[in-house]
Amino acid sequence: MPDLAHTTRNYVELLAAGSSADLSPDDRLRVEAAAQALSPDDLSISAARLRGLTMSHAAWIRTSRIRGGLRAGGRALFEDVDVVLCPPMPTVAFPHDHSSPMRTRELDVDGKNVPYGNQIAWAGIATSNWLPATTMPIGHDDRGLPIGMQVISGYLDDRTTIAFAGLIEREVGGFTPPASL
Repeated sequence: MPDLAHTTRNYVELLAAGSSADLSPDDRLRVEAAAQALSPDDLSISAARLRGLTMSHAAWIRTSRIRGGLRAGGRALFEDVDVVLCPPMPTVAFPHDHSSPMRTRELDVDGKNVPYGNQIAWAGIATSNWLPATTMPIGHDDRGLPIGMQVISGYLDDRTTIAFAGLIEREVGGFTPPASL
């Protein structure tokens, strides 16, 4: 299995680099100052985002090469297995809160508040490596909130993830909205 932390940092850096062209001159200066202040040992998702927003074209090429290696690992994995199951997020469904900017929002994950943006890690497994993924409901928590599972398969094997989700749906049922809705 590819390393989740390494895959996430690579994904976030490339994703942020893609949106860096839209930074205003003032935001670019602010982000560059924050990135320069980072410790080389800071491997957090927020640090990866800052590094991506400020990376040079040469750094983007090097980071893309790393993604190529991660993709090769995914190809090798799916020679031996049909699907990988993982969460689509580290939480069940949660109430949406638009009272503050997204960059300041946090979610409770196992009793610890984590930045909302860190949820991107689970999407990055498939997205960064150009793999198909299908997210399906597999039940509800004790409050009735939906619990999901992500099915990932090999490159261009979209039908495999959809078929697997269909098999699971037959076993556990499909989506049912929480009683509060």
